[in-house]
Amino acid sequence: MPQDTEGFYSFVERYRTAMSGERTGDIVVDSFSELSARKSFRREWTDAFLKSMEMDITVSDYGTMKDLDEYLFGSSEVVGLFMARIMGLDEDSYPYARYLGRAMQYVNFIRDISEDLQLGRLYFPREELERFDLESLEYGEVMGKKDNFISFLRAQIGIYREWQSTAEKGYSYIPYRYLLPIKTAADMYLWTARVIEMNP
Repeated sequence: MPQDTEGFYSFVERYRTAMSGERTGDIVVDSFSELSARKSFRREWTDAFLKSMEMDITVSDYGTMKDLDEYLFGSSEVVGLFMARIMGLDEDSYPYARYLGRAMQYVNFIRDISEDLQLGRLYFPREELERFDLESLEYGEVMGKKDNFISFLRAQIGIYREWQSTAEKGYSYIPYRYLLPIKTAADMYLWTARVIEMNP
């Protein structure tokens, strides 16, 4: 904080320049542009990613899970789609790839509550907080309603596990040499969720 808003929009402009066929001198942008062309990434995936990154500048909280869906798609589901395309997976795997990205992102939200609050962000839908009679996730509020917070957090872990379970149905599409690191990463997220669940 403060967020580098100018830097973000400059990055987006470099990306658009690279996608028009010009080199920008930015190794990240130019390399991504080359990879995007080589692997035939859909332009709307990257546009959705940049839209979600912009939402981190313009949006501080979300009312409902439906409101959060757009952010989740661009910030995490498209990462699963990029990876599926890089690995050359059948398009039938794409819904599961999206769920894996979404599930991992939700654990990030659960793990990073304190850090995100310091950045002025609340990623959990307000309707979820209201369901457990929480006004916010600020320390003072949580300490005054510990049981509510524990129930809230365990419910969010339940949402994550449901998405993760759906994602795992897509493991059959992934060749073993790719599945091993992906499943290892997913297992680490499962472990993180278990640790938090034991002592929210």
